[in-house]
Amino acid sequence: MARIDYVELPSVTAHELTRGFYAKAFDWDFADYGPDYAATTNGDVDVGLNGQPADALSAPLPVIRVNDVEAAFDAVIKAGGVIARAIFAFPGGRRFHFVDPSGSELAVWQKAGEE
Repeated sequence: MARIDYVELPSVTAHELTRGFYAKAFDWDFADYGPDYAATTNGDVDVGLNGQPADALSAPLPVIRVNDVEAAFDAVIKAGGVIARAIFAFPGGRRFHFVDPSGSELAVWQKAGEE
């Protein structure tokens, strides 16, 4: 069943400060995925900190995990969603972004190796 299992937060202006805050406040452990991206790895819903200016949104990005990203892509289009970013690969899998009818942007991802 598809469910939100990840939330990406923009941390462009204070990436290291934001990471330090969450580590100190909640004792969260992070894995680095390059110099500007870190993510928790031990929660039911993990949190990514996106410090990449070109990719970070201005609002949190809920991310829905699925078993078949292509089928989800087709289903989103058929349901009336607007594709904001076509399917692309990233460390850990593949994903796409869409905008729902109320204007909220979400992403859908499939973990690498679960094709």
